[in-house]
Amino acid sequence: MREQSKFEKRWLVNLMLVAAAIALAVLVLPRFVSGNESPDDKTIARGGGTTIIHGGTGPAGGFMPVLTTIAFHAERIGGAVTGSFECLALAPEAGTGAKSAQFTVNAMYVTGQITGATVHGDTATLTGTSNITGLGAGSNVPFTFVVQRGGPGATSVLTVNTLLASPFNEILVQGAFEVHDKD
Repeated sequence: MREQSKFEKRWLVNLMLVAAAIALAVLVLPRFVSGNESPDDKTIARGGGTTIIHGGTGPAGGFMPVLTTIAFHAERIGGAVTGSFECLALAPEAGTGAKSAQFTVNAMYVTGQITGATVHGDTATLTGTSNITGLGAGSNVPFTFVVQRGGPGATSVLTVNTLLASPFNEILVQGAFEVHDKD
């Protein structure tokens, strides 16, 4: 029975890694354009990767590290901002503490539509509404995602309006965030 549980956990982790790889491939591969885009249509920000939340779950209830898989893109089409945002936060199983290297518990999942964006230098602020499961669960929840251009070491901050513990300060450990100079 114990071996079946380990197998199921490994299968779930592998499935999440494959899903993350597909999401990253979709973001990184060039998009084919039909030729009817306006000169004002352009990518504002995009990226994906794995982050670690600075401070994990915090001191309340004991420290637990949290890893996230993030994928996002925002673009201006015909003067309107459009895009999507995905963030899956995983933590170790309860009782294993910071000693576990198995991040198998879905702590929070945020999936949203980006409807606003501003760019200042190498930083983009993306806003929209999301559906959240886990911590801060809710529908049509406003969110703000502030992202700094760069590879590992770049930072991002996710704020959702249903959680007092928000914002989540995240450090990119694998992947890349792109921010274009002007929105």
